[in-house]
Amino acid sequence: MNLLDIKSASDIKSLSVSQLEDLASEIRSALLMKLSRHGGHIGPNLGMVEMSIALHYVFDLPTDKIIYDVSHQSYVHKMLTGRMDAFVIPEDYDKVTGYTNHKESPTDIFTIGHTSTAVSLAGGLVKARELTGGKENIIAVVGDGALSGGEAFEGLDFAATLKIGFIIVVNDNDMSIAENHGGLYENLRQLRESDGNAPCNYFKALGFDYRYVAYGNDIASLVKAFEDVKDIDHPVLLHVATQKGKGYAPAETFRERWHFGGPFDIPTGNPLSVSEAPDYGTLTAEYMLNLMKHDPTVVAITAGTPGVIGFTPERRKEAGDQFVDVGIAEQEAVALASGIAKGGGKPFFGVVSSFLQRAYDQLSQDLSINGSPAVIGIFYGTVCGMNDVTHLGWFDIALVSNIPGIVYLAPTCLEEYMAMLDWAMKQDKHPVAIRVPGCNVMSTGRKYPSDYSDINAYYVAHRGEGVAVIGAGAFFGLGEQVVTQLKGKGIDATLINPRFLSGLDDQLLLELTEDHNLVVTLEDGVLDGGYGEKVARFYGQMPMRVKCYGMKKEFADRYDYGEILKANHLTPGQIVDDIMALVKD
Repeated sequence: MNLLDIKSASDIKSLSVSQLEDLASEIRSALLMKLSRHGGHIGPNLGMVEMSIALHYVFDLPTDKIIYDVSHQSYVHKMLTGRMDAFVIPEDYDKVTGYTNHKESPTDIFTIGHTSTAVSLAGGLVKARELTGGKENIIAVVGDGALSGGEAFEGLDFAATLKIGFIIVVNDNDMSIAENHGGLYENLRQLRESDGNAPCNYFKALGFDYRYVAYGNDIASLVKAFEDVKDIDHPVLLHVATQKGKGYAPAETFRERWHFGGPFDIPTGNPLSVSEAPDYGTLTAEYMLNLMKHDPTVVAITAGTPGVIGFTPERRKEAGDQFVDVGIAEQEAVALASGIAKGGGKPFFGVVSSFLQRAYDQLSQDLSINGSPAVIGIFYGTVCGMNDVTHLGWFDIALVSNIPGIVYLAPTCLEEYMAMLDWAMKQDKHPVAIRVPGCNVMSTGRKYPSDYSDINAYYVAHRGEGVAVIGAGAFFGLGEQVVTQLKGKGIDATLINPRFLSGLDDQLLLELTEDHNLVVTLEDGVLDGGYGEKVARFYGQMPMRVKCYGMKKEFADRYDYGEILKANHLTPGQIVDDIMALVKD
């Protein structure tokens, strides 16, 4: 059938199993075509084609509700629920997000982009159905990788106690982003190898009605399994074995590499764009490996995203026991790092900015209160990074810098980042977080201090008068542009690299009052609770005027970098115009 004729899942319900298989082949081809041109989550979606078709064939959306964990495997779901054009027509590729989004369709109950949440969210819907007297099926689809997250266990633990119908589908492709880590996965292996009959069964131990589906890419098997549990009156868990990257040989063979990627050539699998430029993850891994060779107490930690810190399979092998992947479990990673540091080790935990939000309590309670000198590298904390609403990287300054005791460093370039990282790994006084500069690696060739133990000591890059521009981290370059343009307008502005986001250089800020009347702060993050507010509060009762620039508090989605800078008044020209107006005022 013509894929564009599918306007909703009702359009496939009259098809035979053999026709559904043909449909799966057509959908997989369409997926490959879009992914090869546009990029996206490749392996997860190719592996979910048959399961998504079977779910929509058996259940009745939007009355029945399917909650996809992480939801980066929901492309086929979108194709079957009125959004086929966004996968078939190239001009429409960007009409939808890469995740479920409640603003797109009534079949997307939640906007989801972080993992391990689906069982808890769906469990809430089940409880609400009980309270309101509903009869609809509620299905949580969760991957085996997501089960390492604490919320997934908490959700399962609660779900098993319910006395009403609840369907949980575990999509087990024996893979997270990289390989799975944790004791749970040995039991999943045993269950797969015994066709679900292993005497040790994690899910049965929790109290679930457990059912195993060995052929998770076989539509007939899936349809039968889902029909058997439709309208069930108690919690049931379907453990379904699937093939990540199904139907595309490179993605089946190199599952980690093909989890997510940019445009590629389908026949060869080669990327269409190859950058020879270094990236902060690779440079971090190279530094850590060298440090490990000289210090056996150094350990690199990841929470299921080793690629973020440059630890490829080869580098993980080279590091051996000095590399730890805790699975998708940021809370565990922070607490583990605190314990290692307390025990005399030197841990580095590298994490994506938006993922660190999941571990706020551990940052505060387990790490900072205890003064453990662990180091956390925060990647993609920037406006120019990932632009999906669930992956925004501009809230970490407000989150981390306001926890007492954590030294939050903001390097401006590669050289300063490496200097700060080296100091952080060798010092033993403070928990240290480093906001790794966003986007492309910028090298200045300059030499930077090797000692940052004089906490909150700012660096004056240029001393002028009248106007002082404080450019924090990646926005120091923006500060340089502003100061240069001001020079052309007759204003010799002071330029400051604060280096520290977690505190103020009181002495320097007081000195500025002697020959300055305007301080401008620039930060690559949200203004509310951010760095600039600290400076403004410091000058609160003084005659000094303060103008803070950063991001407004919002959940932006799929924005254009240049446009969002303009919308937040963050271009050099806009800032200079503002300053000139204030100076004349």
